[in-house]
Amino acid sequence: MSNNKQKKKKQKVSVFSFLFKMFSLIIAFSIVLITIALGVVIYFNSPAQNSDRPITLSSNDGIVLEETGAYLIDIRRGETSQSVGLRLERTGFISNRHVWNILCRLNNEHIKTGTYRLEIPASMLAIHSLLVSGREVLHKVTVPEGVTLTKTARILDESGICSYASFLTAARNTSIINEYGIPNQSMEGYLFPDTYFFPKDYPAELVVRKMADNFFEKLKNISPGYERLNRKELNDKVIIASIVEREYRIADEAPLMAGVFFNRIRINMALQSCATVEYIITEIQGRPHPNVLLYQDLEIRNPYNTYIYRGLPPGPISAPGDVALRAVMYPQNTQFLYFRLTDPSSGRHYFSRTHDEHIRAGQLITKPTWP
Repeated sequence: MSNNKQKKKKQKVSVFSFLFKMFSLIIAFSIVLITIALGVVIYFNSPAQNSDRPITLSSNDGIVLEETGAYLIDIRRGETSQSVGLRLERTGFISNRHVWNILCRLNNEHIKTGTYRLEIPASMLAIHSLLVSGREVLHKVTVPEGVTLTKTARILDESGICSYASFLTAARNTSIINEYGIPNQSMEGYLFPDTYFFPKDYPAELVVRKMADNFFEKLKNISPGYERLNRKELNDKVIIASIVEREYRIADEAPLMAGVFFNRIRINMALQSCATVEYIITEIQGRPHPNVLLYQDLEIRNPYNTYIYRGLPPGPISAPGDVALRAVMYPQNTQFLYFRLTDPSSGRHYFSRTHDEHIRAGQLITKPTWP
């Protein structure tokens, strides 16, 4: 019995020793794994930018230093995470593009096109999180009052928001026009001139809808009852507002101009607006903006020429702003039928009741266009 007891005792010691060794190995292995994991986390969360390896930029990197000290990073359309990593490594934002590629593979989210603002120091993980977030930098673009669709398209194109052609295509899209109940062939006059914030390379359809939504929101603030107007009644007012926008220079004269145009419509008199002739010259004929209209310009045969054709032109001629829209919604009651710019420096017009007074006022001087 003593031998059996000794054997059993030895077996128990042997099993305990084996379990102890296995437990020790597991603990050791776990410590190694934890150490590696901590090292990876620390690496990913440690900024690569330091005094030993400063940020170095070139014109081909698509990275710009702002005055605030932050950097704007442009992720180009169709660019891969590998090419982004190469740029980030070359400029010193990350220390190793191969580790960057591993991080991108481990994360299912894709890097999104756009422009991002990065403040340093920033870790590799922070940079990656920013570029997959889609939180782009919005670019400020101002569309002045009185511009046409083509000039708006040029402004947006030069600002990198959307291309000239894509904007005009969207602004003439029948589906969008019908969506807003506009009885015209384009959104001319219905895209509110304002300061907007868009990402770069933004879809033109969304730009048009944003500007149109802004137009109707502004119109609601100006005249809460405008929705009682039918499509034609509203369109007529927008057309007149677009003309007033191109005619007035001093805000307090706008309601008076609107009153003049409504007076002419009421008695079936031609509107005789210089702005409509200017629209023909610049937008239809593609000629430079004239400083002074000649009498031969007033004889151009075109439906937009309100010197020849009575009633309203086929559509708006510009983007009316708050002043012009407010003027047509609340026109000034007046007996005047004519007005003429007589002092370009002050912007004042001479208003008259008779054609003889109007002729004596002087030559036809047009309002400058953008730019």
